[in-house]
Amino acid sequence: MWSRNFLMVVVGQIISLFGNAVLRFALPLYLLNETGSAALFGAVSACAFIPMIVLSPVGGIFADRVNKRNIMVVLDFSTAILVAGVIMLLGKMNLIILLLSTMFLLYGIQGAYQPAVQASIPALLSGEHIMQGNAVINLVSSFSGLIGPVVGGALFSFYGIMPILYVSGICFMSSAVMEMFIQIPYKKKQAQGNIFEIGFGDLKESFYYMSKKQPLIMKLSLAVAAINMILSALVIIGMPVIITQMLALESEAASRLYGYAEGAMAIGSLCGGMGAGIFAGKLKTRNGYMLLFYDALTLIPIGITLMLPIPAMTAYIIILLSCFVMMLLATLFSIQLMSYLQIIVPSDLIGKVISCAMCIGMCASPIGQAIYGALFEGMRNSIYLVFFAVAVLTMLLAFSLKKSFAELEQRIANE
Repeated sequence: MWSRNFLMVVVGQIISLFGNAVLRFALPLYLLNETGSAALFGAVSACAFIPMIVLSPVGGIFADRVNKRNIMVVLDFSTAILVAGVIMLLGKMNLIILLLSTMFLLYGIQGAYQPAVQASIPALLSGEHIMQGNAVINLVSSFSGLIGPVVGGALFSFYGIMPILYVSGICFMSSAVMEMFIQIPYKKKQAQGNIFEIGFGDLKESFYYMSKKQPLIMKLSLAVAAINMILSALVIIGMPVIITQMLALESEAASRLYGYAEGAMAIGSLCGGMGAGIFAGKLKTRNGYMLLFYDALTLIPIGITLMLPIPAMTAYIIILLSCFVMMLLATLFSIQLMSYLQIIVPSDLIGKVISCAMCIGMCASPIGQAIYGALFEGMRNSIYLVFFAVAVLTMLLAFSLKKSFAELEQRIANE
């Protein structure tokens, strides 16, 4: 499993995702602090997801037709150039336009980047090592998500946005240089027609496969879209607003504590990734829906905390622990789904199908983020009702997937 090339992919991900985590933590928080508007924060966050959704299928097409190493190198170099541009333009143009444009490009690059990483796993690993490889990549993402917000929160609270931009830019440049030496098996496909005909043909093939040959993949992708809209979007918008504006904490302390909360979620994801790797052979596919049900339960303590007059730090600790458990379970759930997808999809379609599944899964997230931004702006005194409602909806969604996971287990057994 630990070949030179897979190890270099892992190290490259550590560096790149750390820079990404620092940047994606700091830019929205900077906007929220400068404007104080939860609605604007939600709208900008929602808009930033659109290019990720649009470019994920494009990234999947390239992942199947272009050397995956080259994709990673070019996109990391592009992100370094983007950060350099922000450093030069910050304070010289409208803040909202600059941050929205930056987040547009950052999320778009990330959308094109991830299919190449996911498609490289079955190219470098095989058999039972695929789930372990996914667990390792997820651990890397979680570790970067742990360190990034903590470092970003400390730097932001003491020194502002500029040091964060320099650190992230160095990370992207270093990752790109290192990735140039990775060797990923690649077989060039014969191109027929121009680039638009090829792209349209690949997308058509992917969606036909998902909807006709393997409709279970489409159903699960739509379920993930629902999860992202009602649960993930709530966490993305809710946590920074609650911690920095609703818990009556001092401004500088709130930024650091929000960074620690992001770190707690990353630790939860880290533990979930470790659990998926260690217990890869013991996790029962048919019981996967229960992970989502237990995830919904973690929203109830947060709702109770926001409903009752609890001291700020006590409320913060309860939220911290709930988010930790939430991310642990969510990570187990997502690693299982991604690994099963990589097992049942043919190797020549895996990049396109993964990217289309990711696209469908993400498409509803901007809608949820925009809605939650408005809700947190207008329901500050009764926002706990939102958490209770989302908990119930997530539980219902979990039980609706019971038959799908049983069918998925049978499909894997037939492979």
